Amino acid sequence: MKVKFILPALTEARSPFWRSLKYSLFPPLGLATLAGYLNHDDEVVIEDEHVQTLKFDDEPDLVAIQVYITSAYRAYEIADHYRSRGIYVVMGGLHPTALPDEAAAHADTLILGPGEESWPAFLKDYRNKSPENRYRSTKRTLHGTPLPRRDLLNQNKYLAPNSIVVSRGCSHSCNFCYKTDFYKGGKSFYTHKVDEVLMDIATMPARHLFFLDDHLFADEKFASALFDGMKGMGKIWQAAGTIEAVMKPGLLERAVASGLRSLFIGFETLSSVNLEKYNKFHNLNRDYDVAIRQLHDNGVMINGSFIFGMDNDKSDVFQQTVDWAVSKGVETATFHILTPYPGTELYGRMKKAGRLLTDNWSLYDTRHTVFLPTHMTPEQLEQGYWQSYKDFYDWASILKSANVKKELAGKMRSFAYSAGWKKFEPFWNVIVKTGALSYMRPGLERLLNAARDLRKEHHSCRRESTDMIGLQ
Repeated sequence: MKVKFILPALTEARSPFWRSLKYSLFPPLGLATLAGYLNHDDEVVIEDEHVQTLKFDDEPDLVAIQVYITSAYRAYEIADHYRSRGIYVVMGGLHPTALPDEAAAHADTLILGPGEESWPAFLKDYRNKSPENRYRSTKRTLHGTPLPRRDLLNQNKYLAPNSIVVSRGCSHSCNFCYKTDFYKGGKSFYTHKVDEVLMDIATMPARHLFFLDDHLFADEKFASALFDGMKGMGKIWQAAGTIEAVMKPGLLERAVASGLRSLFIGFETLSSVNLEKYNKFHNLNRDYDVAIRQLHDNGVMINGSFIFGMDNDKSDVFQQTVDWAVSKGVETATFHILTPYPGTELYGRMKKAGRLLTDNWSLYDTRHTVFLPTHMTPEQLEQGYWQSYKDFYDWASILKSANVKKELAGKMRSFAYSAGWKKFEPFWNVIVKTGALSYMRPGLERLLNAARDLRKEHHSCRRESTDMIGLQ
């Protein structure tokens, strides 16, 4: 059987907002994982439109397409092309799960929700020539699932090809998050077995590793065992976590000892009123300053996530947020315009209130205002969003943020990391276009570990000096 997996390009990846580096960070690990369920004698290819031109003159037996909201129209176009030629098309992902009736017009079968149970069930039925129109999993487990087919991915097309997912879902339920609808009907958070994860990590040759889990630290027992198992493997890794997890005694230290060097943190808002209204309860009554200090004291850089347009936000929220992030030494920031994704509680609430401005899914990219804000106009919200990026990544802000760090090594690393991410776009465009990303990985590893290595050298020199003094 010939099977083709496709990740269509997100709208923003095919627009003036396109950043070549951002869309060349990670390979489509989800599709590689689904490929692991196929037979050894099946012919399988994976095409990622973010890094390559799709081939439409092929003759696969089965086409599987992963769909996000801003790739929906492109996905439908691709699906319609193959179906018009009599090729069977199966779709899955966040958007078909949220709007199955819409997606059904463009696919022979839909995989709704996570696919560990439903995808192999579909494959069995398909081979027996009796596939159903829709599959939705209720049994949720990752135990015994096959390893992703990383051999099908072009490693040279990505800066962080050694990506991995060791859990599914999230233990929290923020009402703007589309994952809540995706996991309904079963467990909303579950993990692999630690031993299976460690075996997978051991097969990865490079030192750098990126966990793509929504919340790697959600299960403290699992996370602690994972970090203890990784200690001594020599990996340097990045992941996403929460303020709540950072504050748990000993957990951050275990992570750092195993190689954590950068953490994505969803601060989202500085307003406790907003946190409560949008069910971000795990951030309520948390001391952001203490958490940031703990991360920086342990040599961990921060990618802070912030959302603009919540109901308590006024026009001064942009400058306040940027000033706060810079003053705390946050290395990189990701800003978003609040976006009510279909299937979420937020979407239902806004639709009922008549606040939605459009159902053009291409605009649901967190860069456009698709609803009526409470205390500003849609235009003001978009302008403030863009100005926030400009102000946060201004050279003066980058220098000020870097200078917050206590040690010179930390200052240098912060400056290099932030500037390298946003201020050298032409350079990265050339690197991506020429296929030279693999040559940049050793530099990324050194940069992530720079402050810790220099700190070790500093302490080593101090010990040697002390020993010499004792000998004199």
